[in-house]
Formats: sequence, structure tokens, C-alpha cells
Amino acid sequence: MRKVLYIFGLLSDTDIEWLGKAGKRRILAEGTVLIREGEMLDRLYILTEGRMDVSISGLGVVASLGSGEMLGEMSFVDSSPTSATVTARSEVKLLELAKADLEARFTIDTGFGMRFFRALSVFLADRMRGTIKRMGYGKAGDLSSDEIMEDELDDGLLDTVSLAGDRFSRMMQILSGVQES
Repeated sequence: MRKVLYIFGLLSDTDIEWLGKAGKRRILAEGTVLIREGEMLDRLYILTEGRMDVSISGLGVVASLGSGEMLGEMSFVDSSPTSATVTARSEVKLLELAKADLEARFTIDTGFGMRFFRALSVFLADRMRGTIKRMGYGKAGDLSSDEIMEDELDDGLLDTVSLAGDRFSRMMQILSGVQES
């Protein structure tokens, strides 16, 4: 959950409202494959409830993701085929955002595009730090732990966490009225 608070802290109230309305709420049963390794993906997901496992051919499960995680973010950024398979470990709820809808919004609202990509950059940097830590290099922390690192995030970003919690609550209220598939 901590990750989504940092991300939502970088977005505006209008951005969050647009994401909730433009996105599609998805509920997946345990064992459902959301993303298959090697496929082309034209959407991005935000995991709002439940847990998902990430696996890579030849390695098996390499990560377990919880509420607040983004899925499909690497393919969203570089349009390459997906690098892993993502499977629901339990029943999960997701917000699905079509790449075409996001790109159209970036065109008409460049401020949203800047804020969105800044938030995505913070998220990807955190993922990289977590990977480095799991590999045993350095003392890198990540946003999923409660550990506060000396150089974790600038004070301006930390100040937005409370506001982000309110935004996440509003997003969940918006999603409660969105059509499920």
C-alpha cells in the first residue's frame, strides 16, 4: 500500500478522478493469469486488493505483489513484450488503464503526463532498488518496507503521503461505481 501512496502523492486530485473514471475495474479469481510472459500488452494495471505472483520462465516465482503495485509498467514505458507472467495468488481487484486512453490524456493534459511519468519513475526506481537489495548488493530499501532510508525520498514527496491516502480512498469510492468485467 505504501507504494501507491507515494504515486498518488505525485498526482493531483483531478488526475486521480480521471484515472478512476477512465479505468476499468477488474476482479480476478485465484489462479487467473493476468499477464503472460512474452505477450504484447496495451494496458497498465494498479493492484488495489489481493496478491499476485510474478514468475519468469526457468526461474519460477520471483516476486509477490500486493495492494498498491503497478503491473505492466515496463511494457507500458518501452512497448516491449512482457518479461514475466503475473498470476492471481488470491482473488484480486485491479484498476485497468488502457494505454491508448492514457496517451490521449497526455496529449490534451501535458501536466498530467508529467506528473504520471514522474510517479512511474519513482515507482520504477523503487523496484530497481528492491531488486538490488534482494540480489544482496548495497543497503537499498524499497517503498514496501516501513524502514526509512536516509536518502529515501525528498521531503516534498514525503509531505504528500497523507494527501495520497485521501486520494486512494477517493479512487476506491470512484471504482465502487465503475462497471466490473
